[in-house]
Amino acid sequence: MSEKSSSSGSDEDVDPESGQPLELGGILSKWTNYIHGWQDRWVVLKNNTLSYYKSEDEREYGCRGSLCLSKAVITPHEFDECRFDISVNDSVWYLRAEDPEHRLQWIESIELHRAESGYGSETSLRRHGSMLSLTSAASALSATSTSSFKKGHRLREKLAEMETFRDILCRQVDTLQKYFDSCADAVSKDEFQRDRAVEEEEDDFPATARSDSEYNHNNNGSKEKLYPPASPKGMNGIDFKGEAITFKATTAGILSTLSHCIELMVKREDSWQKRLDKELEKRRRVEDAYKSAVNELKKKSHYGGPDYEEGPNSLINEDEFFDAVEAALDRQDKIEEQCQTEKVRIPRLTPIPPGDAYSAVSKHRYATKVEEMVQNHMTYSLQDVGGDANWQLVIEEGEMKVYRREVEENGIVLDPLKATHAVKGVTGHEVCHYFWDTAVRFDWETTIENFNVVETLSDNAVIVYQTHKRVWPASQRDVLYLSAIRKILATNENDPDTWLVCNFSVDHEKAAPTNRCVRAKINVAMICQTMVSPPEGDKEISRDNILCKITYVANVNPGGWAPASVLRAVARREYPKFLKRFTSYVQDKTAWKPILF
Repeated sequence: MSEKSSSSGSDEDVDPESGQPLELGGILSKWTNYIHGWQDRWVVLKNNTLSYYKSEDEREYGCRGSLCLSKAVITPHEFDECRFDISVNDSVWYLRAEDPEHRLQWIESIELHRAESGYGSETSLRRHGSMLSLTSAASALSATSTSSFKKGHRLREKLAEMETFRDILCRQVDTLQKYFDSCADAVSKDEFQRDRAVEEEEDDFPATARSDSEYNHNNNGSKEKLYPPASPKGMNGIDFKGEAITFKATTAGILSTLSHCIELMVKREDSWQKRLDKELEKRRRVEDAYKSAVNELKKKSHYGGPDYEEGPNSLINEDEFFDAVEAALDRQDKIEEQCQTEKVRIPRLTPIPPGDAYSAVSKHRYATKVEEMVQNHMTYSLQDVGGDANWQLVIEEGEMKVYRREVEENGIVLDPLKATHAVKGVTGHEVCHYFWDTAVRFDWETTIENFNVVETLSDNAVIVYQTHKRVWPASQRDVLYLSAIRKILATNENDPDTWLVCNFSVDHEKAAPTNRCVRAKINVAMICQTMVSPPEGDKEISRDNILCKITYVANVNPGGWAPASVLRAVARREYPKFLKRFTSYVQDKTAWKPILF
């Protein structure tokens, strides 16, 4: 996958000037529809938009589709390590990278573009000069969460501390109050004793005997007693009793107010706790709804989506698979019928080589394998279907009979099929020639989508690669096989010669398997013998006097994960149609031509 830039979610993936993530472009396989399946597309990720083009060269003609990633849901596939899905509402893109590393790279780049989209992202805030607001909001949120709501315990701890301080203050007030009371009692006793001492002195000494020494003379000429009478307010004129009562009342008011504040804060905490519980419940419901929506989205059937096609984890059950395949085959039959009515066959100048050209053993690197396959088919394919072979007759239509043996290996249906048929007016040489000739393959084979000769080994052996039309929901199949035509001379002069075409799978470097198709393995043989009935009198042999006996055997390993019942039903339906279509084509092609034995 070629790319214009790599993306891993680091600062290197962001343009330092614009603050935008860098553009990413490369080739991804996109699932188009159930007919064409996965196709390579040039995909571009730019400005929070994912667009795709048929190829990189066609970018100038405009994209074929795009998705805005703001509300996109990116889902890596659970089983396919290279696949990821992008959905926006009902629109879903199924994409596959060439390996898991490139898939991770694309997902991280898409997530980076999506995270940097919109005004609320850090990049957009930086572009709009709002980083200060972002920092302030983050700091405020952090302070709030750590001071008041961190695990829901800090506020209660603070309230408990306040209650502790209140208890300490109460004890201190009680201590001070006792001190003040003691001081007040001491002052009262001292005043009482002094008053008594003054009264006793006045009784012992008459007032007239007092000298001027008992008085202090002030500067203004007035006289004052040496022992002035005690003030009722105590020392320094302070009323300790009153002050103690006032202090006690003040502290009682403070404590009462503090208790009230604590009560209000406790109530406020209860209110906050209820709010928090409600928000947590809302969040839980939203998360449950989101999970449910995601699960429903996964279960939702997008018609023709890759999750509902053939595969080990397909969401479609066996009955639905069978119905879908049958409906697709019916549609193909109708299309083919319309094409046949409108088709004007172009006569092809393909002369049939003489039989002697096919009787000799060719020399090429597969010659030994070809001879081995030919001998096996001559030995076993022409054997009678009776005995212990366990052949079951499944279809009988006139001269045509189709037999089957049920064989499974590792859960894959490998049922050998054998059909016998008798066709008037054609020879074995003609039937095998048209079955082998690649120049006329598209004239009678309607199930092929693409077909090409990979290598020509000799005049009677070629290596062929062909892809078959897809029948959704089954995966598309392709086949790479060697096709050889041979004439087997009869060992008894009373027996007819035998013509044989054998097709068997091989490997070739020019047609390696891909992940777009399931590679099927085949071993097929068309064996024909010509029977001639003598004409009346001296008449020449005409096509009315010849009969071709056909034995067709097919051993096919379809690969993949299609249900066994579906594979058997398709084989039972399609093989008879193939034989009738092909033999009718040969009869039409040879009707007015000279007989070629």
